[in-house]
Amino acid sequence: MNIDLNPDKNGFFGNYGGQFISESLKVEFNNIANAFYELKEDKTFQETLNYYLTYYVGRPSPVYYAKNLSEKYGCEIYLKREDLNHTGAHKINHSIGEALLAKKMGKTKIIAETGAGQHGVATATAAALLGLKCDIYMGEKDILKQQPNVQKMKLLGANIVCVKSGERTLKEAVDEAFAAYTKEYETALYAIGSVVGPHPFPEIVEYFQSVIGKEAREQFLDQTGVLPDCVIACVGGGSNAIGIFNEFLNDDVKLIGVEPLGKGEKLGDNAASLTYGKEGILHGFKCLLLQDENGDLVNAYSVASGLDYPGVGPKHCYLKDIGRVHYETVNDEEALNAFYELSKTEGIIPALESSHALAFALRFAKANGGKKLLVNLSGRGDKDIDYILSLNA
Repeated sequence: MNIDLNPDKNGFFGNYGGQFISESLKVEFNNIANAFYELKEDKTFQETLNYYLTYYVGRPSPVYYAKNLSEKYGCEIYLKREDLNHTGAHKINHSIGEALLAKKMGKTKIIAETGAGQHGVATATAAALLGLKCDIYMGEKDILKQQPNVQKMKLLGANIVCVKSGERTLKEAVDEAFAAYTKEYETALYAIGSVVGPHPFPEIVEYFQSVIGKEAREQFLDQTGVLPDCVIACVGGGSNAIGIFNEFLNDDVKLIGVEPLGKGEKLGDNAASLTYGKEGILHGFKCLLLQDENGDLVNAYSVASGLDYPGVGPKHCYLKDIGRVHYETVNDEEALNAFYELSKTEGIIPALESSHALAFALRFAKANGGKKLLVNLSGRGDKDIDYILSLNA
């Protein structure tokens, strides 16, 4: 098995990706690409990045054998504990990388979008650390759902821009953040929050998130002497999943991305773009999109704000096309049940996004006894507690 991990020179993974933006922005995005490629080869940059990942973020994050859960469900279940990172999720990995890139390019501001707030908190953290101004765009619905993260961003000095257009969730936050960036790109960098957007952003975020899989592969081998039978991760935009999948793409390991089925299969009730989407262009790149029969964009929905996006990273679309990664769905109820199950069985409170991956892992374990499963626990659930308790009020 030999799968090319990189996009072509135009930023396409197979039929997906690219740059569908104005000519003036293409010039700037190519400048970003060139600066990124230079940084990748810069020894001082690598030393600086590794310093922050080790002593600031707290890497490597451990792979934990969930003994109680394993005994209950009849499989060996291991968790890659990205929830233990500083700021509580995998997002800090690329946020620090993007902030360092901004400094390298002489930018003075970071502009970002956020859904669940984890990317927003991570970006605000990196901006504070490296002395950059920071504007975070967030949908009004998500602001109400994710108050703990909103307060953290404010404490970190970020300017929160409340987005009140459309469905007032992640898609609209991206719309307005990107629009603001087009007016400020000479002094600001758009620190996108997943492996989406025009080239080179999917490649940039993937590069900084690849640390997850590199660590996990070595850790799993050290603990068990073998590779996992299956690696499972949730997929919204897809950064945590690409981060862990990449290191296993050329191994005989089953890879499963888990999308949010939300309330059901009806368009508008879910955010499962790989499962129900059709090819289209969104936010300057080509991917599988949730569209109706007329080709109009359909609103995405998930109980997890960080998965509430109508498109998905171009590499995921490519990996689905070639059959290397299998994409499954989990609904709101299953994700909430998994949230409680991990909390009560292992004493670990997961993010609602990560709960989708865990829910499928438990479903898989019931049907495939004795397998070794590695689940990317991409974030912790502190941000979700008030919202989840309100559902039961």
